[in-house]
Amino acid sequence: METLAAAQHAATSQDDALVRRARLGDAGAFDSLVAKRIDRCYRLAWSILLNDADAADATQDAFVAAWRQLPRLRDPSAFDGWLNRIVANAARMLRRHRVRLREITIGSPVPDEGPTASEQAPDPHARSEIDGVAENDAIGRAFDRLRPDERAILALHHVEERPVAEIARTLGIPTGTAKWRLHAARRALERAMEAEA
Repeated sequence: METLAAAQHAATSQDDALVRRARLGDAGAFDSLVAKRIDRCYRLAWSILLNDADAADATQDAFVAAWRQLPRLRDPSAFDGWLNRIVANAARMLRRHRVRLREITIGSPVPDEGPTASEQAPDPHARSEIDGVAENDAIGRAFDRLRPDERAILALHHVEERPVAEIARTLGIPTGTAKWRLHAARRALERAMEAEA
């Protein structure tokens, strides 16, 4: 147990040092920080956008914004929450931009973006190995019905396993509000799953 705590403390200290170096303009230190977090950031963006290409774009936009805003980060230990907030904001901005773009081009054909996440066919080999594919599909469709902010808070808590206090810091809201929003998002998911049944 002590070994795990010591390893976590060493990793945190190492990350804090990387954040300090990156704040001073060390691009290599920033690359090291981002490399450790790219999958998590992508998953957060995807949970809001539900589209692979858009999630990749939002993640890239967030990393560019983070690099530019990094000198203003006061507390190096707050880097993860700060970065999550930037990713969530980038995903929301991209989503708003896409909605506005579709509104502007109404009447003209909308380009085919390929299948949505809920329309993509699963790998036939994986299908035979996974129990409860129908149930997972229903959960996926129910998740797709949620608002982006509901998907984001559920992903942060249940996929990224972030504590409520960290989610509150990430979203810039009080802890009580984060608890309430998480509860409301769970209820919305339950209702969406009932509608799928």
